[in-house]
Amino acid sequence: MLTDLRKQARQLENELDLKLVSFSKLCTSYSSSRDGRRGDSSDTTPLLSNSTQDRMFETMSVEIEQLLAKLTGVNDKMAEYTSTPGVTSLNAALMHTLQRHRDILQDYTHEFHKTKSNFMAIREREDLLGSVRKDIETYKSGSGVNNRRTELFLKEHEHLRNSDRLIDDTISIAMATKENMTSQRGLLKSIQSRVNTLANRFPAINNLIQRINLRKRRDSLILGGVIGICTVLLLLYAFH
Repeated sequence: MLTDLRKQARQLENELDLKLVSFSKLCTSYSSSRDGRRGDSSDTTPLLSNSTQDRMFETMSVEIEQLLAKLTGVNDKMAEYTSTPGVTSLNAALMHTLQRHRDILQDYTHEFHKTKSNFMAIREREDLLGSVRKDIETYKSGSGVNNRRTELFLKEHEHLRNSDRLIDDTISIAMATKENMTSQRGLLKSIQSRVNTLANRFPAINNLIQRINLRKRRDSLILGGVIGICTVLLLLYAFH
């Protein structure tokens, strides 16, 4: 009796192994066919339609569930046999064999539910994406003029954003330049104060300082004019 049960268990396990391999390939091909359709390429056109794959999925799910149920029944019968008084103590290898069959059943059950869950998730996701793409195509086909206006509006909006960004950069540069010049002005005032003190003591140095001050005013006017011209040019480019 036990020999027959073990033979049935191995046969069911072999059938389940083949079914699960085919089941996994079906789920993989389903995802690939969806990707090929999204790419709209003739090289990736699926051999089976998605509706046919859906029917195959349902059929194979039922077949695998039936095989798992049969294997569970065979394992239960072997467990009943090994629990017979005297059997466990006479042959401990039977317990090891039974545990091995239980582990195989557990692995197959886990693999089946994992593959099935992945398939369902892919199908739900692709159905949702397909619905969204359909809505987008409907909108595009029914509002070509509006799409053109929207495209022009978006381009103009992007142009304005770039102009605002360029103006902000220009203002930032101007503010940084102003802060730098303010810092230098404070430093120059401190130096000038010290130099004036020396000039009051030495008239010759006073004449030199006056010449330096005249040149400094001239350089400041030139620098201010250059910064003003650059700022105007940047603003004109931004609104061009």
